[in-house]
Amino acid sequence: MVTLAEVAQHAGVSPSTVSYVLSGKRSISEPTRRRVERAISDLGYHPNAGARALAGKRSHIIALVVPLRTDVYVPIMMEIAISVTMTARSHGYDVLLVTNDEGPDGVRRVAASGLADGVILMDVELDDERIPVLRELGSHAALIGLPADTTGLSCVDHDFTTAGALCADHLADLGHRDVAFVGYAPQVYQRHAGYAERTLSGFRERARERGLRILHRPCEGSFESTAGVLGRILDDRPATTGFVVQNEGALGPLLSLLRTSGRIVPEDASVVALCPEPLAEQNSPRLTAVTGPAQDLGRQAVELVLKRIGGAATPEVTLLTPVLTPRESSGPAPLTAATALRLPPPQTPADVENTHAQPLP
Repeated sequence: MVTLAEVAQHAGVSPSTVSYVLSGKRSISEPTRRRVERAISDLGYHPNAGARALAGKRSHIIALVVPLRTDVYVPIMMEIAISVTMTARSHGYDVLLVTNDEGPDGVRRVAASGLADGVILMDVELDDERIPVLRELGSHAALIGLPADTTGLSCVDHDFTTAGALCADHLADLGHRDVAFVGYAPQVYQRHAGYAERTLSGFRERARERGLRILHRPCEGSFESTAGVLGRILDDRPATTGFVVQNEGALGPLLSLLRTSGRIVPEDASVVALCPEPLAEQNSPRLTAVTGPAQDLGRQAVELVLKRIGGAATPEVTLLTPVLTPRESSGPAPLTAATALRLPPPQTPADVENTHAQPLP
């Protein structure tokens, strides 16, 4: 990391002159100021906020690294960000938003400069490239999401593995045997987003235990892509009577497409969503859904990072328990599926999941 002394040497001035340029506490000639600013730019120097304050004084700022992607559900991310901000303010902290399009460089810039006392990462991937930077710098950090290796970290997330299992159990209890999982867009699985992969893993495992035959189909979430996904599902498995949907954009189109195809929900097809409660309530019919409060993620992430800043021990993983709320979109398997209900349980994993289903990358 570039030091103030190195900037001074590069600019041909004293370290105190660099300090005065940065702080503005003394008048510096324009040519000297320009020379110092050029040296700062050339060397990529990030002034350390802590060094500019009294020894031991904190900035009372938390950096929140928010996702900037087209494949995330923005209302949830905003709800979490608002919760982080409000909780931080209640503890006397302000929040600095950093977009994750900067990747590891953005995290390094904020953490190394001392501008923020702690960092909260959102949209965590299983092999997240930002985490080695936090470990290298010894930053006080909390993660909203679970990477593959949580050693030495402080992570909070919904228990997506259990959420997937709850969906399989609910449909199995209602007598469904052929179930399709409509997931997020392919790129979400390609970048190994933890929430998507853990949900699918929990669903698949419980489906095997309950003798369900399943398909997994990624979906972009537009009406056209949902129509294509539904068409392929019904072509590959015409007896499908249960749908689990982890894709907020696909929910409305799927309900509409099922109606136009002559399948009444829930008499002919049951739909279980993984989505926020307000979204489940606003659809028609109201959706049976697995939910978890986004506000709790933001609140607990702030509390974790503040404990780390204060030197207190924190758990590596905190999982919030999901809840399945039955509503109008799920019901008993239709009588027309009786032949499927009489089939024996599958004996091998190959029997459980259609071999033509798109696998995880």
